[in-house]
Amino acid sequence: MTTEVTENPPGNELLGSPLPREFVQRDDPFTLPPALVAVAARGPIAKAQLPSGDPFWLVSGYEEARAVLSDSRFSSDRFQYHPRFKQLPEGLRERLRDDKARAGSFINMDPPEHSRYRKLLAGQFTVRRIRAIGTRIEEIVAERLDAMLAKGNTADLMAEFAFPVPSLMICELLGVRYADREEFQQRAAALLQVDASLKEAVANADALRAFMQRLVTQKRENPADDILSGLIHHPEAEQALTDDELVNIANLLLIAGYDTTASMLGLGIFVLLQRPDQLAALRANPAGIGDSVEEMLRYLSVINPGLFRFAKEDLEICGEHIPAGSSVVVSVVATNRDEKRWERPAELDVTRVRGPHVAFGHGVHQCLGQQLARMELQVGYTELLRRLPGLRLAVAPEEVPLRNDMLTYGVHALPVAWDAH
Repeated sequence: MTTEVTENPPGNELLGSPLPREFVQRDDPFTLPPALVAVAARGPIAKAQLPSGDPFWLVSGYEEARAVLSDSRFSSDRFQYHPRFKQLPEGLRERLRDDKARAGSFINMDPPEHSRYRKLLAGQFTVRRIRAIGTRIEEIVAERLDAMLAKGNTADLMAEFAFPVPSLMICELLGVRYADREEFQQRAAALLQVDASLKEAVANADALRAFMQRLVTQKRENPADDILSGLIHHPEAEQALTDDELVNIANLLLIAGYDTTASMLGLGIFVLLQRPDQLAALRANPAGIGDSVEEMLRYLSVINPGLFRFAKEDLEICGEHIPAGSSVVVSVVATNRDEKRWERPAELDVTRVRGPHVAFGHGVHQCLGQQLARMELQVGYTELLRRLPGLRLAVAPEEVPLRNDMLTYGVHALPVAWDAH
């Protein structure tokens, strides 16, 4: 931490990246950071140091990542174990560990507590709802492209397409009113900034909680056909969910269902526009979009810092001794380029035969909304390339602003142009 930061008044310290900045900072968005590569070269599980000074074990091997993510001796409870919380002011630390903050935060829970929430949420993704989602995604994508085409033949693809599509979809799933959707999107983006001060981060989190509390209150009084209403009025729930549980569940669905997909939509087009051979291959075989999306998920891996797990006991895994309480970080970007798992992993090949990856995690915490994300990406990429002939960057690649200041990697803006009709 720099002198400038440490001299700031309490609360103005930067939140910072969960991993050393050199492990996540990318000058080239499609090349792994050299510091990350150097640690991965020492072995599929290698010891390194967190910004707090605490040790951690970086997992960069595919099989090793799956082993860690499916091992019940590792916990996902960052409130209890994460060394970052030791650095926070005592009042804030206790606040983040209280029942209000933890309630319903199932990604930070272990079974059986985690299982209860996951079962309730999985029950909301019925066959009927999945079919309706597919139809609605096609409509939203068409509406956004119509709006872009009506304005001419240039656009910022992030502002006018990549952010609105998943935002509108998750808003409909949660039942957010149309008038509130802009605030919804702004709150989500603010929460993912790593360069915010602690004071700003707390204010952002409080503002999003307040927004979600208003939404929960609306759904209690006027239920509709949406996931949040379904959770509130679930006839088979073992016990009713509290407002705190519902607020935190809604926050998690928002972040998981919106920002990662938006980042993939933008970053995927950015890479294709710099790989004419890959763009041509995708255009030549639109029926293969499913496999192509899996390859882009593998290659781009927008979960930048990685997946944190914490040893609940002294243990040995893949020849490494991990002391109880230690942090283990599965680097999704490094794991998805493991040379033992893929041929030419550092290359994008949209014709590559579909295979498993860890872009959506693995084990009991594997992403619940992965099918929704896949549908949005498949429809989004297909229709962008179909309806925008001659799609190209409107600026030099090095002028595209990269999201090195966010927990989800991608681009802040993507100026594009296409051939006028």
